[in-house]
Amino acid sequence: MEHIKIPHQQEIKYEDKTIYIEGPVSSNGLKELSMHEGLVAFREPEEQQEALVEIASLPEGRIIIARDGNTVVGYVTFHYADELERWSKGNMDDLIELGAIEVASPYRSYGLGKKMIQHAFFEHQMENYIVFTTEYYWHWDLKGSGLSIWDYRKMMEKLMESAGMTWYATDDPEICSHPANCLMVRIGRNVPISSEEKFDRVRFQRRFMY
Repeated sequence: MEHIKIPHQQEIKYEDKTIYIEGPVSSNGLKELSMHEGLVAFREPEEQQEALVEIASLPEGRIIIARDGNTVVGYVTFHYADELERWSKGNMDDLIELGAIEVASPYRSYGLGKKMIQHAFFEHQMENYIVFTTEYYWHWDLKGSGLSIWDYRKMMEKLMESAGMTWYATDDPEICSHPANCLMVRIGRNVPISSEEKFDRVRFQRRFMY
């Protein structure tokens, strides 16, 4: 399928700072920027930048960033699910994963996570996709945020709901391994019923009835 990417930028002012929310950003554009030293949730900043560049070069890959000058202070990634995960088993070209979201700690009071996610759906360019995200409590910055597991879960749900994503049930073992984990999904308006049905079969793979 054709993956439509419409780059867009918005300017946000916070006291003495001007932050730019922009994307989908090209791989070449990402190479010209630096990563904030606080972006260490998944890997070291330099390694994370390499990962973002790689995702941006994929046909379906999308990177939305928050930028302070030439420094990336936050990002959101969209891409196909890893081939080893159940979410890729349906071979669905219209199923996209919101894979990672991170904001450097000095910028977390600016609401950048919400703004980046909303930005991703600009101009209805995600209406052809089922977009999902898997939230696992072991990825959450509970220590840095000072939040309990359940308060962090509520925060993540509210964040995803700001872009129209809602909680969906699944029998995925990793998600079911802890009650705080969850699957959040947004089904675009142009997604055919056949894709919704296929996604249902991916969500539930245990066929036993009780």
